Amino acid sequence: MFKVMHWVIVTRSQILVDLLNTRWPQQFLVKIHNVIPDNVIDNFTENRVSLVIIDLSSVDIPKAYQIQRRLEKERSGARVVFLHYPQQVDAKFLVQSNITAGLFYSGASLDTIGLGMAKIVQGLTSIPDDFNQQDVHNVSTDEESDALTIREREVLQVLRSGSTNIDIANQLFVSESTIKTHLYRAFRKIGVSSRGQAIAWAQMNTHEVIQ
Repeated sequence: MFKVMHWVIVTRSQILVDLLNTRWPQQFLVKIHNVIPDNVIDNFTENRVSLVIIDLSSVDIPKAYQIQRRLEKERSGARVVFLHYPQQVDAKFLVQSNITAGLFYSGASLDTIGLGMAKIVQGLTSIPDDFNQQDVHNVSTDEESDALTIREREVLQVLRSGSTNIDIANQLFVSESTIKTHLYRAFRKIGVSSRGQAIAWAQMNTHEVIQ
């Protein structure tokens, strides 16, 4: 009999939770619990939680550090994974060898994250090879890869209902200019040139996430 693992994802984005719930429960035999950053410590009362995933696009770095330190003190065995790790900010102090299981840059695709998570499930770590040599002033862009990042998929998922940029920004807890940047990059990757085409693409290709 297989034992189901329990993971907690700390994020304000329900879209992100929905996206991960379409893949990870079946892929890794896990149950995903979502908590918002403000209430996160109060939700780590059960010993069954083995992995805590922190979404750095909606959790500020000092809060993420606080969460990890509390886990280190109070929850022996729980490991931490960071999603949307910012390459433009020096946050290397977050990575602690005794508790950090992995980190994924903001430009990482769902497939890339999935491969890394498979290593983590096996008890290994998933840290990018260039992490220690990373120059925070030499920022790589999402445009270097044709694969949509997890954030771009979130934006397209909200866009499919015809939401405005402001609506999307409010739902994902980011600025309108950030949404414009994600849309620009997503349009290039999926090969569309208008908002209408992007909505049509999203309706055809992101229907697996139910709102």
